[in-house]
Amino acid sequence: MSDVLELTSELIRRRSLTPDDAGCQALIGERLQRAGFTVEHLRYGDVSNLWSTHGSGDPVFVFLGHTDVVPTGPEADWSSPPFEPTLRDGKLYGRGAADMKSGVAAMTIALERFVSAHPDHRGTVALLLTSDEEGPLNRDGVRRVAEEFRRRGQRVDFCVVGEPSSARRLGDVVRVGRRGSLSGSLRVRGVQGHVAYPDKVRNPIHLAAPALAELAAIQWDEGNAEFPPTSFQVSNVHAGAGALNVVPGALEAKFNFRFCTASTAQSLRERTEGILRKHGLDFSIEWDLSGEPFATPAGRLREVVEKATKFLCGITPCADTGGGTSDARFIAPLGAEVVEVGPVNASIHKIDEHVALDDLEMLPALYRNMLVALSL
Repeated sequence: MSDVLELTSELIRRRSLTPDDAGCQALIGERLQRAGFTVEHLRYGDVSNLWSTHGSGDPVFVFLGHTDVVPTGPEADWSSPPFEPTLRDGKLYGRGAADMKSGVAAMTIALERFVSAHPDHRGTVALLLTSDEEGPLNRDGVRRVAEEFRRRGQRVDFCVVGEPSSARRLGDVVRVGRRGSLSGSLRVRGVQGHVAYPDKVRNPIHLAAPALAELAAIQWDEGNAEFPPTSFQVSNVHAGAGALNVVPGALEAKFNFRFCTASTAQSLRERTEGILRKHGLDFSIEWDLSGEPFATPAGRLREVVEKATKFLCGITPCADTGGGTSDARFIAPLGAEVVEVGPVNASIHKIDEHVALDDLEMLPALYRNMLVALSL
């Protein structure tokens, strides 16, 4: 069994459901300490974070990943137990196989091999891991570590995130940015009463529907060279008093903007609230900005990643800013060039999640190639 297959399998065996790390970071920290790394465990609340470095000074090259995984869903629906790594048809199955324990294992092994071959490399090479990437709040993971880095004056020049970025084959897509995410929890107040007396009620469903329809129909911006246009989606609507003959007194709705750099969170909030006021609604909104949009322009890191992918995977990657959010959004504001490159994402968060063995074996070499180009 190869090193990367063995380590990925050992990580999959650990039931690290967010925010429980289940000992993954301790295992990796012990390995890196033996390789000569300085290891620091940063624990905030229930969240484990690992910061491990080798060398000193600039440039600072960081691998970023997470050890937590999403719930399995019904375990009986899996072809093999989700926390028992299973080899089948050239693939490794298990929760976290693609998202992202294979990436974590590959980054760890790439760092071990690199410092063994180049103990006197220039600058600093590092690994940052968290157990709070898949959770709903992301408050005590990389977001909190980034705040600590600002306090310490810790810089990051280059950051490669091992998220599963590839679409159909390893290396075909490299994320060079992410859209921002702005969520709203809307409450529209009406007047409850009997459905037979419409003159005595104020139906919040009837009142809110035209406003939500207008919000859904708006073209918020046209996007730009790096990003598609901003999108608006209503994800939940709830109203009702529990009886067919009662008009409810309130409606609650949840919605989300995935927005590009052509808009700002502030402009989206102001336009939304203006439309709601235009419709005469009695409303309140709680806003949650979980990440600003960012894009890494063409530069040294993107050049290195493209060359490594061409050389080892035989493919020119497509630079992309799609998908959801990732912890890259907390590192980019530190001034770092950030990209995401990892295995195929077709099975992530699904029953029978898996990673192709050929891709798994290629990942450490791909990451080590980047280290050599940027740290020698």
